[in-house]
Amino acid sequence: MKTISIRELRASLGRLDELIERHGELAVTRRGKVIARVVPIGGRRAMPSHAELRSALPRLSSSTVLIREERDRG
Repeated sequence: MKTISIRELRASLGRLDELIERHGELAVTRRGKVIARVVPIGGRRAMPSHAELRSALPRLSSSTVLIREERDRG
């Protein structure tokens, strides 16, 4: 973990990703006291499979069939 002052952090925001990659975690200080921690997020989550989602949903009739049935009832 690297300790960095808030002034240094502001000056290096453009390369924050490099600092996090190199040091893993940053402790941000103001007047010598730690006020925040900047930590990398966990690994990327896998995108859900839309095919699996579609297969889990009940199969519905087409909209034209539903509209026709509605019109026939009324």
